[in-house]
Amino acid sequence: MTDPLLHHQARIDLAAAFRCAARFDMHESIANHFSVALSDDGGRFLLNPVGRHFARIRASELLVLDATNPAALQGPDAPDPTAWHLHAELHQRLPHARCILHTHMANTTALCCLQDFEFLMLDQNACRFYGRIAYDRDYSGMALEASEGQRVARLLGPGKSVLFMGNHGVIVVAPTVAQAFDELYYLEKAAKVQVLALSTGRPLALIPDPVAALACAQWNDYPTRFSEQHFNELKLILDQEEPDYKT
Repeated sequence: MTDPLLHHQARIDLAAAFRCAARFDMHESIANHFSVALSDDGGRFLLNPVGRHFARIRASELLVLDATNPAALQGPDAPDPTAWHLHAELHQRLPHARCILHTHMANTTALCCLQDFEFLMLDQNACRFYGRIAYDRDYSGMALEASEGQRVARLLGPGKSVLFMGNHGVIVVAPTVAQAFDELYYLEKAAKVQVLALSTGRPLALIPDPVAALACAQWNDYPTRFSEQHFNELKLILDQEEPDYKT
């Protein structure tokens, strides 16, 4: 992405994703990280600066980082080290991970903390993720080494766009910010339904695999540009209520 206009739009879109994540309570303190690749090889990417709350992030504040330059961890504009070791490795190793969203949003993270849990095909929104979720069962602390990013990248192989990180949180990857944010939004919606349904203690009416697969295909082939339309509407709300996100 060498076009300055595309670079500028990536900044605006990523800043909007941060603001919307805060609005939907999918953030945590000044932690969690979103990024988007600027170069075709994923070597250059945008990332949120250290210590900035999602609700205050502006497009101009996003860091431009070189994934091949470990010196980026030094100096006044150094990124958060856990963000660096995950996002730098994922952007370089996964061509489909143009945008990477990592959160500890409550309902999805709650499911990540259940022993041997796999996402249930419980409602139509859940079916969107049929066969597309990978699982990390080996939580071993914070990602403070490049090897952790490499390990996570191996888990997010072909056909997988969501990683449930055991005892930790979730990573969503997609070709665009709009697609990634729409996935994050619907994942948390589906997770909330599952937490509520599980809390009743009643038997669950699971959707059979063939029907879940069909619904997943229908989500992916929906006849409108659903993700882009959703994200554009969210940006219009921000334009009216928080226009400084673009600055």
